[in-house]
Amino acid sequence: MVLRIATAGSVDDGKSTLIGRLLHDTKTVFEDQLRAVERASLRYGDGSTNLALLTDGLRAEREQGITIDVAYRFFGTPRRTFVVADTPGHAQYTRNMVTGASVSDVAIVLVDARVGPSEQTKRHLFICSLLGVQRVVVAVNKMDLVDWSRTVFDDIVAEVTEHIGLLPYPLEVDSIPLSALLGENVVDRGSMMPWYEGPSLLEHLEDIEPRRSEASGARLAVQYVIRPHGVEHHDYRGFAGRLFGGSLAVGDEVTVLPGGRTSKISALSRAGVDVFEAQAGQSIAVQLVDDIDVGRGDVIVPSSPALPLVADEFLADISWMSESVLSEGSRWTIKHNSRTLRAIVTSVRHRYDVLGGSVAPTDRLELNDLGVVSIATTAPLVWEPYDRRRSGGAAILMDEATGMTVGAIMLRDRISS
Repeated sequence: MVLRIATAGSVDDGKSTLIGRLLHDTKTVFEDQLRAVERASLRYGDGSTNLALLTDGLRAEREQGITIDVAYRFFGTPRRTFVVADTPGHAQYTRNMVTGASVSDVAIVLVDARVGPSEQTKRHLFICSLLGVQRVVVAVNKMDLVDWSRTVFDDIVAEVTEHIGLLPYPLEVDSIPLSALLGENVVDRGSMMPWYEGPSLLEHLEDIEPRRSEASGARLAVQYVIRPHGVEHHDYRGFAGRLFGGSLAVGDEVTVLPGGRTSKISALSRAGVDVFEAQAGQSIAVQLVDDIDVGRGDVIVPSSPALPLVADEFLADISWMSESVLSEGSRWTIKHNSRTLRAIVTSVRHRYDVLGGSVAPTDRLELNDLGVVSIATTAPLVWEPYDRRRSGGAAILMDEATGMTVGAIMLRDRISS
């Protein structure tokens, strides 16, 4: 099973070097890539091979020695395949870190052993909590520069543990001491820290079981209505989309939301091939017994008591990603799964203090702020709280004029009229 990982932490904590070490020591790097890195190291570094350049693909990143954009890399072992996102450490690129963490099962938060948890470390732990990241690994890096001290490691773990208790949503956290530069305790267990009896970073990642499913119950957000115009299939009407959670089978009774009409599945197909049953994660086309009105943005779910919420006003956490200010009464476009609607921010309620974990009342959010807002839409959305079902509670706000994404939303609760 694929494990999706995001790296996080402050500037110069060693995120790119760690990923480069994982790629190199798992023998995932091609010879031509390694030669290119060696040449780049001569140009931008001190002559030694800088494994961070395996992920720092932008020229500006290589020249400045920092990460700016999110870089995705793939590697594997006989036990598992990994997709890892190298996210920036600078505060002004917080929105890039949100992008990487939003689709990750695990976050590796690096801490420089010489300085301990920084403001950005705590900010990234807060984001992981807000975005529902399943597990966090605190990788205490550069242990070689503190003489492999157990006391330093224990003090950092204690400080991180204290901060975890202040976060808005719980996190499962494990801590591992290592040196990405030297490869100590990254892929293989090292010999320099005999006091540490746990697994290496890679061994730990291999043992983590990613979230197999979210809340129970299948959800099919209709992306496209298939209506062939040929004589052979003139009666065909299929509703295509990707299935989230649970399964659907021929004969199942289903409800189409937000309208609430019910029907039964008469046929299922995948890539044009008829199947009896479909599982979560598969892209399918559904045919119904009744000729009811179903369009893009509607959601097909099993007819059961555990139906999604249908509402046009809700409370949400938000990561604000625009240089323009978010204020009460501002109008945007909201995109939730396959449904796109106009929306208005009816109130900006709070701004999160990412260091202390508290919230402060406010009437505006600025670039990279995390806060709580109330939103109303021009028509009902079919959604579920983000902490119950990630796919049902995630949405984005877009600028109506440019189509640019300005905010990442985690839907939390509905607002009663």
